[in-house]
Amino acid sequence: MPISTQRWRSTSNPNLMLGATIFTITCYSYFMASVSHKSSTKKSTPLREKILDVRGSLLSLHKALILAEQVTYERINGRVESTSELLHLVLNDPWFTWLHPLSQLVVRIDELLDDKSELSLVEVEHFLIEARSLIRPSEEGDGFERSYYEALQREPDVIFAHVEVKRLLTKVAA
Repeated sequence: MPISTQRWRSTSNPNLMLGATIFTITCYSYFMASVSHKSSTKKSTPLREKILDVRGSLLSLHKALILAEQVTYERINGRVESTSELLHLVLNDPWFTWLHPLSQLVVRIDELLDDKSELSLVEVEHFLIEARSLIRPSEEGDGFERSYYEALQREPDVIFAHVEVKRLLTKVAA
């Protein structure tokens, strides 16, 4: 656990301590996830940079969606007590199932980046097309597109992350 959470242990408010710890762990986890491939690459290529940038923006969107869903979930079902409980819910609870296509896309991009062979334009374009088609919200749709539409309607952070992904996908297509 990062050192910055140690000072929160002395507080008399356990909720403040838990909130600071969750925030720190969440930020640390996403920070490490976003830099892990950048720091481990031996040879950076324009294609690798392109897919890394998309991966990073998809992770930010994923995080915003999880946090938005957590708020709504907690209003109905009560507080989520820990990050491990939230992780368990994201992986196993039907409430969060609609997020799995985005999670799976990021995992497949990670697998592509972990592959030792050189990235091909066809592979990268495949993932860019998939990302573009996935982040199309629809009021009349079902599954991911409908739930995504609803999250965009209620949470500004999801809107900001969505705009960033769309901006990046447009930029890398040029």
